[in-house]
Amino acid sequence: MKPDANHIYYADILMRAPMASCNNLVSEISERVALEGDFLRQILTAMETVVVGQLPLIERILVALLANGHLLIEGVPGLAKTTVVKTLASLIDSRFQRIQFTPDLLPADLVGTLVYNPREGDFSTRKGPIFTNILLADEINRAPSKVHSALLEAMEERQVTISDCTYPLDEPFLVMATQNPIEQDGTYPLPEAQMDRFMLKIKVSYPSREEEREIMQRSARTKRPAALTPLIHPADIVRARALVDAIYLDEKIEKYILDLVFATRDPSKYGLGDLARFISYGASPRASIYLAVAARALALIRGRGYVIPQDIKEIGPDILRHRIITSYEADAEGVTVDDIMDRLFAETEVP
Repeated sequence: MKPDANHIYYADILMRAPMASCNNLVSEISERVALEGDFLRQILTAMETVVVGQLPLIERILVALLANGHLLIEGVPGLAKTTVVKTLASLIDSRFQRIQFTPDLLPADLVGTLVYNPREGDFSTRKGPIFTNILLADEINRAPSKVHSALLEAMEERQVTISDCTYPLDEPFLVMATQNPIEQDGTYPLPEAQMDRFMLKIKVSYPSREEEREIMQRSARTKRPAALTPLIHPADIVRARALVDAIYLDEKIEKYILDLVFATRDPSKYGLGDLARFISYGASPRASIYLAVAARALALIRGRGYVIPQDIKEIGPDILRHRIITSYEADAEGVTVDDIMDRLFAETEVP
């Protein structure tokens, strides 16, 4: 994608950073955030009229969208995962596709295939549902590995190969995959290589009693609610990504990110030596990259032109959760990844 005027403008801000004082730089970026980030607050307000609770999930979807990443959601059925993403897609005036992954799904069902035309005697390309802006891959762990491989190219390369032709995907492109923590019979666990391609892995829990009462009062109707009016266009999301790149990330925050990631690989160097026996493999370099860009996106959603340590603490568990591989000893003693992350964030020095 060629850089637009916004990317050029924000790149100029970053290039001038060494020559300008930190305060002036942050002030300038904050003004742009206040001016151009208002549409995010409008989206959050509109989502609250349809979805009760689930604010962390909504924010994480926006983070993935702004940071040009993908997210994996784990939760039992009935927690409004599909409703959230469909509502968001309608507010962005973008194309939305939902695919129910099943054991008999084929790669061609996802990306498309060549169709023979007997009258002309040639083949034409029939594109699959992956050619969209927002793709909901429902119960992704029920599809076989060949389908996972086809999805992997689209997620990583933002393109699809059908026969000997490659087709670029439109921007923005977001894959929101769900997997069910129950009913594991007949599932195909995602390989670590594909899990690493997801920027975020989110665990969705049951609503509180008050939230569920409100859900019941809103939804216990035979009439479906009216569709929401789109607030923005996909091009607005692409422009907002340039603003994400300009959010100020201090060197101390960068050091904090690296400390967290490296502590998963060598806990003893960071005063967490007793965790070493519970971790087989630590987080990959993608964790550092995604932590930085996701924290910037979260700061933008919160209306700030700079990243604070709390942004890292909020978004960090969702980025590290699927990148820390626990050992057999951890399984034997009932130590989970979330237990490890609790120690990691509690005992790593905060700038």
